[in-house]
Amino acid sequence: MGPYIIRRLLQAIPLLFVISFVLYYVVFSLGDPTARLVANNPRTTPQDIERIRKMYGLDRPIHLRYFVWAGNVVTGDWGQSVVTRQDVIPILRSRVGNTLILMSAGFLLTMLIAIPIGLISALRQYSRFDYFFTGLSFIFFSLPVFFLGFALIYIFSLKFYQWGLPALPATGMYDLRGDRTPLQLARHLILPALTLALIQSALYIRYLRSSILEVLGQDYTRTARSKGLTEAIVVRRHVLKNAALPLVTLVLLQIASLFSGAVVTESIFSWPGMGSLFIDSARSVDYPVLMGILVIASSLVILFNLIADITYAYLDPRIKYS
Repeated sequence: MGPYIIRRLLQAIPLLFVISFVLYYVVFSLGDPTARLVANNPRTTPQDIERIRKMYGLDRPIHLRYFVWAGNVVTGDWGQSVVTRQDVIPILRSRVGNTLILMSAGFLLTMLIAIPIGLISALRQYSRFDYFFTGLSFIFFSLPVFFLGFALIYIFSLKFYQWGLPALPATGMYDLRGDRTPLQLARHLILPALTLALIQSALYIRYLRSSILEVLGQDYTRTARSKGLTEAIVVRRHVLKNAALPLVTLVLLQIASLFSGAVVTESIFSWPGMGSLFIDSARSVDYPVLMGILVIASSLVILFNLIADITYAYLDPRIKYS
């Protein structure tokens, strides 16, 4: 396993460079960062624009700019924001923790919803419970994130306030007035985490149900039952572990995508994380910050692919990496 992990990590280095180059080209196709500066200050002269372009190396060909940027990133210099003139690393550090809080809460809530419902739906196939949650999962999976987010705000923030019920906050991480307590954070976290969880759990319920049904029909499951084992032991020892194999890749890759996929959710609920920072940076063509976010997201996808392979080998002894 050790040589395999080392080989995969070495393969990830050129892959990350290729991905970062493509992203670098796409980011600069969004527009010229100096155009935003001119719009904010109409008194900017052509000489000022030329000076700014030279300051950020925008007068060079894009492939040369990329190699300069990549070399600086390797040495720990991620550049400065074009808009705020702050270093990129402190900007990302101030936001990444907030995104991790939202991701962790959304993922935990997703697992608490999806695993028991998917398991019961499979064990009670074609029951009323199965039909109800199968239909419900299709509905939530089909809903756009922004529609579900605004619907939850309308019900639990606006209507609850009108009905005199305890309304949940719709924006931010803390109240504008008052101390920043864990209780405030938990209250502000409910709606954005629930938005992520309802969308994700709809996919996991369907996936887990199909995987469990497939395992229930295998010969080793019937053999375990014929030995006189109780249904609970059969499910716990034989069904769940084998049904988890195809789910591992999906879950781990979804964790990585949550880092960049929470863009819409964070924008709806004004959550000060990486997603809202990405939107703000894209609007202002703040390419150093954009590239920092995209490189982190790409690295997480590569990393969780490797973790998924390792977890596969752990759950299934038949899988060997040489």
